[in-house]
Amino acid sequence: MRTRIRALSAAALVAAALVATGCSSGDPTPGPAGGGEVVLRGCTAQNPLLGLMTNEVCGGHVLDVVTSQLMRYDAETAAPVYDIAESITTDDAQLFTVKLKKGYLFSDGTEVKAENFIRAWNYGAYAPNGMAQATFFEPIAGYADLQCPGDDCDANKPPKEELEGLQQVDEYTFTIRTTEPTSNMELRLGYTVFAPLPEAFFADPKSAEFGRTPIGSGPYKVTSNTATEIVMEPNEHYTGAFKGKVDRIVYRIYDNDSSAAWADLLAGNLDFNDIVPGDQLVGDAWIAELGQERTVVRTSGTIEVLTVSPNDPQFKDNPKLRQAIGQAIDRETITREIYGGSRTPATGWVAPVVDGYLADQCGKACVYDPVQAKIDYDAAGGYQGILSVSVNGDGGHKDWAEAVCNNLRNNLGADCIVNLTPDFRTLLNQARDGELMGLFRNGWVMDYPSIENFLTPIYRVGAASNYSGYNNPEFESTLTQAAAATNLAQANELYQAAEAMLAQTYPTLPMWYRTTPAAWSTRVDNVVVTKMGWIDATQVTVHQP
Repeated sequence: MRTRIRALSAAALVAAALVATGCSSGDPTPGPAGGGEVVLRGCTAQNPLLGLMTNEVCGGHVLDVVTSQLMRYDAETAAPVYDIAESITTDDAQLFTVKLKKGYLFSDGTEVKAENFIRAWNYGAYAPNGMAQATFFEPIAGYADLQCPGDDCDANKPPKEELEGLQQVDEYTFTIRTTEPTSNMELRLGYTVFAPLPEAFFADPKSAEFGRTPIGSGPYKVTSNTATEIVMEPNEHYTGAFKGKVDRIVYRIYDNDSSAAWADLLAGNLDFNDIVPGDQLVGDAWIAELGQERTVVRTSGTIEVLTVSPNDPQFKDNPKLRQAIGQAIDRETITREIYGGSRTPATGWVAPVVDGYLADQCGKACVYDPVQAKIDYDAAGGYQGILSVSVNGDGGHKDWAEAVCNNLRNNLGADCIVNLTPDFRTLLNQARDGELMGLFRNGWVMDYPSIENFLTPIYRVGAASNYSGYNNPEFESTLTQAAAATNLAQANELYQAAEAMLAQTYPTLPMWYRTTPAAWSTRVDNVVVTKMGWIDATQVTVHQP
């Protein structure tokens, strides 16, 4: 079953959701942690635990409870609710006035004030600082002046160091002015890249220790960070409305196939696992094993794709070859036989859970037709030599990658092999460094509930997650027009037009929309899986007999 977010304008959605500050599912009312320890499946973060750098789920899951932002997203609906913000108002979707709650504290006891947001965002946007998430600040006026001329920061420093669109009004009030009206700006402000940073960060911004045990304003703080686990305990200074219920959260790192985490769950050594092995999904064997009361399949804003390597000369300027490969993949059979129906074949690049989703944007490359695929493949010259499909080994991706290679061998005659990296961090680093040829797996979990979030951070020039190297001036222009639209319906039409442009060259091949099949131990209660596809760690409790 698919659920949709209500079709409201961005401003109306925010206004409706923010009437009550603490309205979220699962009674996230203030109160002390209820005691006990929970162990959650974790994975190795690619970057330091800093919102300005973290753009993948391994680090993102940790930051979800270590940081607080102006807003947060409701676990059940993904609708925004106020967190640090007392209010965010705008008359024109271009000038936003932000008022903060007083007395909101970082885990070092210092207070969160307007300057903590302004300094953090300026630092993130200033190109010489090399923050991976810098492009999220692009809508703010003056962003261009913080970029290095010619993109060479060693030879040319930016003309300015601060965003002119950020102005402090008083200790607890600041304004955000965007270059153009930005229809979903408010929705974005719950993402961790927009978290405030304490004075301690700016005393030594390159500190490796801060990236291991960050100082945040969320309900928990990192007390230990090793190669095998990340431990978090309650932030004793936290004054927000979303305190956690347990005394200790352990993210145990599983950088191998999904069977190890599953075995630990069955043995009672792991309390939550969001990756169920493929053989367990077939025939719902995992549900039969654990029971309905310890399992859930949650529709989430997640899509998986195969990215076409921008460094592979055989794919360069050959969209017909890309299309033929996509058309030769039997997504329906793979999602049924390997994932037990917990995935849905993708027909575009945007997950169905967000307002603005439009089916069948991908066109021929997402419609299985092996006969036509072979004709087009041969006409495009085929792929000479070994075609590699690279996937990370810590997420249970080997089986489906093998199935894809079987499709390409049987339907196209391609010499396809699976390249398995140790973990997701390695895969992303190799993709970033241009070391991967052929196709490589990528996935996207929405940062905020908007069609724009499935396009701008992944396909815009210079975006941190643009691993395909996609560069289309018409696409860029359409995104700009969509962001400046005065209402959500107009914005969505423009974003849909931009999405359709991806089918002209296929920088990525959509594979499937993901639901999250999650399971937990008998030790825990109040397990809530969010629209982002992960447990709300502030709500889980240790079972009391």
